[in-house]
Amino acid sequence: MIEQTFVAIKPDGVERALIGKVIERFEQRGLKIVAMKMVWVDRDFSKKHYSAHINKPFYKGLEDFIVSGPVVAMVIEGVNAVEYTRKIVGVTIPSEASPGTIRGDFAHQTMQHADEHGHAVVNIIHASGNKEEAKKEIDLWFDAKEIHSYKTVHEKHTF
Repeated sequence: MIEQTFVAIKPDGVERALIGKVIERFEQRGLKIVAMKMVWVDRDFSKKHYSAHINKPFYKGLEDFIVSGPVVAMVIEGVNAVEYTRKIVGVTIPSEASPGTIRGDFAHQTMQHADEHGHAVVNIIHASGNKEEAKKEIDLWFDAKEIHSYKTVHEKHTF
């Protein structure tokens, strides 16, 4: 089933110049980027994006992190895009992420380290957790006119 999901390369991924390497992971898998932009998130927008976490004890650190630098926001499309994107990204805590995933290869922080230093876990990337979250996040970050439809060379030659 062709579906869309939301991905954001967080400030640490942008600052470490990992944008191209992160995008490459999705394209290598056969997923395609149908929308992309760089945004400097403000605190009001952070509250909208992380609305499910506002009342949690870790929210302040999460907000401080997401507003600390530019973010590259994307809509990724493909067969089972939500599931495959989550596999490519790896689990939220980098120290627990498998090698071969974005977080497993490019991040290493533990929850303990983040807690001891009073900040959010820096983990390179955000990806929607399920189809409902993907729809909500895509609608929040992108206008319909910013999402494009096109066929990749693989699509042109496989149907």
